[in-house]
Amino acid sequence: MAGGFGTRLRPLTMNLPKPMVPMMNRPMMEHIVRLLRKHGMTDITSLLYYHPDAITSYFGDGSEFGVSMDYIRAEADFGTAGSVRNATEQLGITDQVLVISGDVLTDFDLTAAIAFHEKKRALATIVLTHVKNPLHYGIVMTNADQDIVRFLEKPSLGEVFSDTINTGIYILEPEACSEIPYKREFDFSKELFPALLPRKGALAGYIASGYWRDVGNLNEYHEAHMDALAGLVQLDFPGEPHDSLVAEKGALTEGATFRGSNLVAHGSQIEPGARLTNAIVGANCHIEAGAVIENSVLWDGVRVGRRAHVSHSVACNNVAIGAMATVQENVFIGEGTQIGDGAEIKPNVKLWPGKRVEAGAKLATSLVWEEEWNRELFTNSRVSGTSNIELIPELAAKIGASLGALAGLGQRIVISRDSDPGSRVLSRALTSGVMSAGVIVVDMQQTPIPLTRHHLRDARHSAGIHVRKNPMDRRRSDMIFFDSGGYDLPSNKGKAIERHFFGEDFPRAPHDKVGTIEFPAHTGEIYTKRFTSALDVELISRSHFKLAIDYAYGIASTIFPNILGTLGSEVVSINAYLEPTRLTRGREEFDRSMRHLANVVKSLGYQIGFILDAGGERVGMVDEDGQTYTNNSLLTLLTKLFLESEAKRGRKVQTIAVPISATSEVEELAERHGIEVLYTKNTHADMMRAASEERVAYVGGTLGGAIFTNYFFAVDGMFTVAKTLEMLAVLGKNLGEVARDMPHRAQSRSQVFCKPEELGKIMRRAMNHAHAMKKVLIDGIKFYPQHDDNSWVLLLPERERPYCSILADAETEKVAKSLSVKYTGLVEKWRDATE
Repeated sequence: MAGGFGTRLRPLTMNLPKPMVPMMNRPMMEHIVRLLRKHGMTDITSLLYYHPDAITSYFGDGSEFGVSMDYIRAEADFGTAGSVRNATEQLGITDQVLVISGDVLTDFDLTAAIAFHEKKRALATIVLTHVKNPLHYGIVMTNADQDIVRFLEKPSLGEVFSDTINTGIYILEPEACSEIPYKREFDFSKELFPALLPRKGALAGYIASGYWRDVGNLNEYHEAHMDALAGLVQLDFPGEPHDSLVAEKGALTEGATFRGSNLVAHGSQIEPGARLTNAIVGANCHIEAGAVIENSVLWDGVRVGRRAHVSHSVACNNVAIGAMATVQENVFIGEGTQIGDGAEIKPNVKLWPGKRVEAGAKLATSLVWEEEWNRELFTNSRVSGTSNIELIPELAAKIGASLGALAGLGQRIVISRDSDPGSRVLSRALTSGVMSAGVIVVDMQQTPIPLTRHHLRDARHSAGIHVRKNPMDRRRSDMIFFDSGGYDLPSNKGKAIERHFFGEDFPRAPHDKVGTIEFPAHTGEIYTKRFTSALDVELISRSHFKLAIDYAYGIASTIFPNILGTLGSEVVSINAYLEPTRLTRGREEFDRSMRHLANVVKSLGYQIGFILDAGGERVGMVDEDGQTYTNNSLLTLLTKLFLESEAKRGRKVQTIAVPISATSEVEELAERHGIEVLYTKNTHADMMRAASEERVAYVGGTLGGAIFTNYFFAVDGMFTVAKTLEMLAVLGKNLGEVARDMPHRAQSRSQVFCKPEELGKIMRRAMNHAHAMKKVLIDGIKFYPQHDDNSWVLLLPERERPYCSILADAETEKVAKSLSVKYTGLVEKWRDATE
């Protein structure tokens, strides 16, 4: 498989396909070819796409490498499996086939893998390995017989149930290939393997020992070289070893100093007085006296001037680094770039091919986000960071340009924000980036998130963004991305934006096609009409509710009072004005606000109180006695209220949905009413997916959000307030009366610090621990350790912090606490265990 673009390796791959990028002075694909020949495989077919001539001109017919090489150029995108079937048909291959990527670094014993496959008599065998951080790969679980029983391609954090991953090396019998449709798009992981999975013994997993690395980004490329120099991977590379140096014939190295391990190719001259430490030097390079090269990779034809210093960096072909220049850590220099004498390149800079840095210039890029988001931008459908430090205007403009490139010339993207000045800065930067791609910006200015979603549903827009101050941490800001129609942006589109962002190759519109800005009209009127049409306004008005509502200084205060005016209620409004400095409420401040709201409700003799978050999405409630309801208690109360009011109206509810972490009180309520509970992941996107199912009438969240599917597919705190009034009116009860016979269970939560690379190991050991228990693998690992009751434990990795959460649910606080303490200790034990 040799068609890779290598987008995340740019600028190294601007003029090369990823398989041809040098690794220890040989193309990565050559190491794979040599590995295949070592294990007796000499009939090799390369599937080509990007810069195919670079591969065919280097390998030719393969005779120089002791193999026979054929090539198939892509005539269409047939997917991973479809491309292999296309190749076997074109070449008349009817034998067993091994599939391997041409752009990984590995020394696996392929002979042992094939022997295992033949002994198992499987139709297909996936070669597996253990990695520290499995998030970016397909994870796999095997049984004691090494049959694959479960796998998941590129999981989210909560879906990691093992650190065993798919390496992309497959051994296929002809029968497996015949199940791949000819000249149709078909994928190994998404289609072929799921089809084989139910068949006993058809899909096997061989866990290989040895080295394997998917050289997926620039840092991994550099680290792979350091691993090779340290002898961690067994590679065949040219040269004669001399202490700390391996040099090819024709390399001039006398008088230079070498420390650690170094590799120097033919035709290169290292002048006396130069010093190299853990360096790889390509062919025909010239390193002048006094130069220092440390932990760096130089491709062919690189010149380094006298007393220059290069550290922990990579220079492509024909780069010239002037005398006394300094190249600091994590710098990647494109082909043909010239760095003048005495210039200084600061850390974390990428230079595209052909760039010129003037003598004495200082090129500094203070991009904290490049360090922070080296692998990915998005957490679910959101980009978050420290305001004006990590989330800065330059970053926002770049993200806007990336989104605009994905949308395409002439499309429309909606942008809205809260009242925070930092949100205004970011939204304007996003607007600039989007417009630079030739995309029209529909600027909704200060608008609650539910209105933005409604506008996206009603109009033909490609995407939307809402910028806000993080509601729980005043130091942070969020950019929330929506798909066309108002749904959370799906992960595949987030990945596409990241490819443009990290590749830095997003197209700019010509001068006469730059995007414009539009300001929509009547959005609030349309929202209000849809809002009230989903309610029995007359019934609510006849109930003459008396309520207090805390707007938390948010945007809902600009629209919701008018809606409440149509419902015939007596309302006391608190904090009903925009105050940008008070949009964030930490837990203590929120609890104080809830207590204050309870005092207002009780002192006025009102029936109910509500508190909205600043974005108008989530709520907390207070009953007539001053009792507060948030998170799980609110979920149980709203669920009970919904089911009882629907029953009184004679409406049949088939299914409700809640996150996997929801209290078991919801299940007890569902049993009372004879309905099904559908569990989702702990994300708003998954709640929305559940809401789109026709059988689901209600989706309850654990953080104060609720979706009433006859109205909308996303959470809307303002509608939750009005719907609560309607449901109480149907029952003829106050909130406290509804709450009196709610089921009661206990939950206990704890956290264990774990690095991302430790997570897979923890979850694999947890799966082994719970192998005989009832398990649910929707988000994290949920299992039932007690055989005599329905207590459960959920191990759930946190998405934005290096912690694993342990949530225990039981009938009593004592049992829940005991389970939490027990599994906190086990998670720490699994984390600290050596393999």
